Amino acid sequence: MLQLRSILTPADNTGAKRLKLIHVYGGSRRRYGRLGDVVLCVVDGSTPYGLVKDRQKVKAVIVRTKKEMRRPDGSHIRFDDNAAVIIDNSNNPIGSRVFGPIAREVKEKGFKKIASLAQEMY
Repeated sequence: MLQLRSILTPADNTGAKRLKLIHVYGGSRRRYGRLGDVVLCVVDGSTPYGLVKDRQKVKAVIVRTKKEMRRPDGSHIRFDDNAAVIIDNSNNPIGSRVFGPIAREVKEKGFKKIASLAQEMY
């Protein structure tokens, strides 16, 4: 569960160092973002020759959260960090690589390209 001003680690090679969440898409009263949700973030630090620049607004998909999420079979999924993958307006990743594991819920919500680029899926 991520909310306004949560800090996310970028899980791709776009050049961002940190992402700060500023909006969760899905309604004006939507407060928390969970696995597979699209959020609006601000790039908080970037590499000089990256695909995104410092203080740029970007859309991202949440792929890992510290807060556990219950699955329909009764199990729980939890990760060590909060991470997101930066996407463009047509829901395709901007970067060409995705680092670290991602949750299965990301693929189930329609982000198959991100799931295929991931190293492993939980």
